[in-house]
Amino acid sequence: MKKFDVIAIGELNVDLILNNIDGQPEIGKEKFAKDMIMTLGSSTAIFAANTASLGTKTAFVGMIGKDNFGKLVKDSLKAKGVDTSLLIETDKGATGATIVLNYNEDRANVTYQGTMDMMSFADIDKAVFDETKHIHISSVFMQSGIKRDLIDILKFAQSKGVTTSLDTQWDPVEAWDFDYAKILPLVSVFMPNEKELLFITRSANLEEAINKIKPYINLCVIKRGNQGSLLVAGDGTSHNKEAFLNTNVVDAIGAGDSFNAGFINQFVQGKAAAECQAFGNLTGAINTTAAGGTGAFISKENIVKTAKEVFGQTILL
Repeated sequence: MKKFDVIAIGELNVDLILNNIDGQPEIGKEKFAKDMIMTLGSSTAIFAANTASLGTKTAFVGMIGKDNFGKLVKDSLKAKGVDTSLLIETDKGATGATIVLNYNEDRANVTYQGTMDMMSFADIDKAVFDETKHIHISSVFMQSGIKRDLIDILKFAQSKGVTTSLDTQWDPVEAWDFDYAKILPLVSVFMPNEKELLFITRSANLEEAINKIKPYINLCVIKRGNQGSLLVAGDGTSHNKEAFLNTNVVDAIGAGDSFNAGFINQFVQGKAAAECQAFGNLTGAINTTAAGGTGAFISKENIVKTAKEVFGQTILL
């Protein structure tokens, strides 16, 4: 028996989310936001928090500063049931932060990386790979050390019989330097959204992008927002799943990470890929019913209630 079902490896920061903003920002001018939330940020942290809320035994490997933001991150993860004993705390840098300007289902972010950009494979205790069934990695373009060492991390996980999932997330510098031919054969589940996949593969459309990655993937699930998701297997078969639509979206921050959480929650239980995909669609939709990436995942009871009352889905957690 493994100590953990999932260990998330990645970036940690706080999010300062501004909602109901009076128009777009303009240089030299000031705008009002009618609502502000300070909360746990980072895609990998949202994934870990929501996976734990779904009942998955989850731990986090990441680096934070010895500061107030670091304390907020650590306390928030603990409150969500994530094991924080593997966190790396340093006085050599400050915990990262993201300012989120939220506009309905889209947003603009400005991020200070801080300790997010400091961690590398050398900082990670290799014993953690013996303690988990699965490793999830996200936001590699925001973490130069993890991006540089990604192939080594994935190969090491593979040597330990540990399954892996990868969501690259957006590249802030938009270089999209990602050698998918070398990386994807090492990944059990590749989890990009459609726009990211087009940039990673330098493709004009989704069909072209899929054809480019198909020779290298084991399993890929492509998130398509309100169009649902597309599952593509290494043998070329695919399965489209329509979205669960929320007619009263609060915000979509973390919806993709919540999709990942739902998918991997089912994956580590040995469920069929199509079942994982359907549950991912549902948890992604549940995310949009509350503010921030983790607001809809305050308890199992709330998740079950939202699934039933908003989306007509009966789930057991």
